[in-house]
Amino acid sequence: MKTVQAELLFSCHNALGEGPLWHPAEGCLYWVDIDAGELYTSNPAMTGFSSTHFDTPLGAFCFRKSGGFILATGAGFLAWSHMQGEPSLLWNPLPPRSGVRLNDGKVDPAGRFWAGSIDTQLAQGELYRLDPDSSQHIILGEIGISNGLGWSPDRSTMYYTDSLRYTIYAFDFDLATGTIQNRRPFVQLPKNTAEIVPDGLCVDAEGCVWSAQWNGWGVLRYSPEGEPLMKVSVPAQRVTSCCFGGEGHQQLFITTARTGLSPAELADQPHAGDVFTLLTDTTGQPPYFFG
Repeated sequence: MKTVQAELLFSCHNALGEGPLWHPAEGCLYWVDIDAGELYTSNPAMTGFSSTHFDTPLGAFCFRKSGGFILATGAGFLAWSHMQGEPSLLWNPLPPRSGVRLNDGKVDPAGRFWAGSIDTQLAQGELYRLDPDSSQHIILGEIGISNGLGWSPDRSTMYYTDSLRYTIYAFDFDLATGTIQNRRPFVQLPKNTAEIVPDGLCVDAEGCVWSAQWNGWGVLRYSPEGEPLMKVSVPAQRVTSCCFGGEGHQQLFITTARTGLSPAELADQPHAGDVFTLLTDTTGQPPYFFG
């Protein structure tokens, strides 16, 4: 299997960097630090970044067609824009327990926002969907750790990661209704002492799935049949997510984490928690906007 090396883009030392998303009109990369409640924005020149703080864990976000964002947080789904101060609540489906928050999320090709939950105490997550008409849906239960989502270019397949089960699932996807069925394993990693698990993902224009590997030091590209084709090596152990962006959507952006690493481990990987990039020879799908 071919291996290529990602390059350092931003030194930000995120505790739990996640959810990178490219804004095509702005020409900027956005991402979050979940534990810190920070939403990061690069400048268009990709030479620096700024951040906005929220008083809740920030698992994921999406762009709205009408402007602004929807945030997937420890307090549920929130609406926010740069023009307002505090975000406003749209829907909080989370059970009233400590240690529960929304985790990874993404907008589908019809403009619906999907996000799942993580329960750090009971390992009981769910997958939710918030629609542009404000309807609210609980899609799946009994999830270990709800994680990466993506859709095939022909919009017939949805990919969904349950990290606690070491599995990326594929579902038949109905674009008109947003229903999913026929769940089957797409990629299932072996349980191992290194605890390498699939995390966030994105899907390119060829239908290949790029899956970040927590504790795996990289991102793996899988064929539409689930065969590993290439590894993007990253000098950080805990690789969390990836997205395409840049000119022609040929640039892969990768987030990482430093949470839970020992001082000795951090000394060996000084770029843990930073953002990396790779100019690929393929094309990614542009992000979908909510609405």
